[in-house]
Amino acid sequence: MASEFAHKRVVVIGCGKTGVALARFFSAAGARVTVSERRPPAAIGLPAAELRSLGVALESGGHLTGTFESADLIAVSPGVPLSLGPLAAAREKGIPVIGEIELAARFIRQPVLAVTGTNGKTTTVTLLGDMLKASGRRVFVGGNIGRPLIDFVVQGDAADLLVLELSSFQLDTLESLRPHVSVLLNISEDHLDRYRDMAAYAASKARIFRNQQPGDSAVVNAGDRRSWQLSESTAARRLAFMHGTRQDLPTDEGAVIGKTDLTFYMREVGGRARLELSGTHLPGAHSRENACAAAMAALAGGATLDGIRRALAGFRGLAHRLAPAGRLGGVEFVNDSKATNVDAVAKALQSFERPIVLIMGGRSKETDFSMLKPLVRGHVKQLVVMGEARQQLMDCLSAAVPTAVAEDMADAVRLARRAARRGDVVLLAPGCASFDRYSDYRQRGEDFIKQVAALK
Repeated sequence: MASEFAHKRVVVIGCGKTGVALARFFSAAGARVTVSERRPPAAIGLPAAELRSLGVALESGGHLTGTFESADLIAVSPGVPLSLGPLAAAREKGIPVIGEIELAARFIRQPVLAVTGTNGKTTTVTLLGDMLKASGRRVFVGGNIGRPLIDFVVQGDAADLLVLELSSFQLDTLESLRPHVSVLLNISEDHLDRYRDMAAYAASKARIFRNQQPGDSAVVNAGDRRSWQLSESTAARRLAFMHGTRQDLPTDEGAVIGKTDLTFYMREVGGRARLELSGTHLPGAHSRENACAAAMAALAGGATLDGIRRALAGFRGLAHRLAPAGRLGGVEFVNDSKATNVDAVAKALQSFERPIVLIMGGRSKETDFSMLKPLVRGHVKQLVVMGEARQQLMDCLSAAVPTAVAEDMADAVRLARRAARRGDVVLLAPGCASFDRYSDYRQRGEDFIKQVAALK
């Protein structure tokens, strides 16, 4: 399958989950593999032992230009910026660079349903996978969540369909992947610490459409101007979804999101079908958007309405996404640690009608927090800021709401509890990356849960 890599000198950048999966693949293909990792040896842990067992060389504590420039091929994990100095130098010398999703795409034959967007990807992908499974299909769910796609190639899993969450970083290195169904949920400010501007970030998202053909489908949020404009480039059948009425849809086929239902206008349902949402766990308008996009993609991928209904009825939300974190003295604590950008914070605030004590902060992605001012004024009674971005948050939002500065998560939770009254919500919606203090948003969310438990 991959004999083309035998005896090749392959450098894999990063030894996280994706990097180790890449090392497994190339090692099995007979390549001479070196993993380059910026972290020091003490910070790597178990992956180092697995790499040694594979006979893979590990260079840690920084990236060596000489290693990169002597490679026959360089494989990058999604978190690695393509502007990385040694990588850029190798590319200038003509050394090919490939991303994990692009590499895997060259070996898969199953239809792919791919989901991207600034917010809501993981929820939509999880729902989509559940809907297809409830309809009797064998499904692999992975990409930016769960297992790396290259693991599917190595393991040879049995699947009828592949459901992939694709980040902008993964899309940056895509060349050949052709989704049978693509989904673009929304585009708002994010990762501007990595992209030169919003146009570059949006162009990255648009790559999901580039290889689609007339026999494919593109599910697009017509209520999001940027997303809809970007989808004009696709050759696929466009399926629009939005809040409103049938007359608002800009395409013949699509779906309308109501307050308690979804109505589909698609050939897969014979022209029209309604799906009741009462009794489902879908807080906020954005959750209904995610459910609608997932259902449309599932229908285009061969799911049944009954399977979609059963998947929605059984869905209970995901960890660190508007997830309950405890209740104390009539105050509800909610963990939305996955809200790592301004738009996600806005959606979280709009999900509650009660007064909110909001905890924000972390490492800034160079987005404009001042866009939150109107929502903060209308929904937040107290703001607690922490982390590297605390001064930026103070500068942008302290004029709109009383603001306190916390030293760490324990301090933030104590300050928030002190400001909250019975019936209020204490909401962790950081609007920032977690990397100033934590390995990822999950670890940050777990710390929040731990500190809430400590109050009791």
